[in-house]
Amino acid sequence: MISRLLTAAMFVGASFVGASFGVPSASGQRAEPTAHDVMEKNFFATKVASLRVETTMVLISGRGQQRERANSGLVKLQPNGIDSNLVVKFSTPPDIKGTGVLQIEHSDSDDDMWIYLPALRKSRRLVANNKKDSFAGSDFSYGDITLPKVDHYRHTLLRSEKIDDHDCYVVESVPASDAVKANNGYGKKITWVRADNFVESKVEYYDLAGRLLKTQRTGRHQLVEPAKGRWFVMHREMTNHQSGHRTTITASKAEATAIPDDSFTTRYLEKE
Repeated sequence: MISRLLTAAMFVGASFVGASFGVPSASGQRAEPTAHDVMEKNFFATKVASLRVETTMVLISGRGQQRERANSGLVKLQPNGIDSNLVVKFSTPPDIKGTGVLQIEHSDSDDDMWIYLPALRKSRRLVANNKKDSFAGSDFSYGDITLPKVDHYRHTLLRSEKIDDHDCYVVESVPASDAVKANNGYGKKITWVRADNFVESKVEYYDLAGRLLKTQRTGRHQLVEPAKGRWFVMHREMTNHQSGHRTTITASKAEATAIPDDSFTTRYLEKE
């Protein structure tokens, strides 16, 4: 994506810690950044060099019934400083133990994604329109588990407001093409991006008919790479307003550590 490639060098290694709400203009007044700038910074704010995480996913029905799933994840930034590799493997409960997902991001083309189901003993490659499918039966889709490519959407800065005592930029994002709309299943998104660290605090997802479909809230933002101002979200909650179902993902550990490249292969994904 052209603008992402052109602006990558500006964001890679840039620290967002203590960023002011707006930047000084020539007149001395605070000038709002563009919506595209906000979403670029949001994209890079969580681009950690390499991270190992342990998380628990809880699926909560409209009646309050809960199902718990534990998984471990590995994330590693590719040499271009833009794309990441991600692998997630579930350890409990027994019926999904060994299930895993591998994603290799590509700036200039569709991401590569595979899912491994132990019962089949073979990885299956996912196509672009699988992004709207449920991730492991949760309220998160495959497309929700990583941030989308910035230039796949047209962004508009709606306003600034507080969420959980944090100043936020409120940005509306509309798919830039019919293909993006079809693959992700959203007519638009509205994101509340914190002004101090550029991590999203809240995201509203609207269906293709323009109705509110889901809301994601985040919390416990952990600074895992202080030198580069890179963060990890320790808690996420996705609520599906149309089904009454919701899912929480809570990390018990997020450790910046060296990860070998062969961890992001189908061979590793299939290893039980």
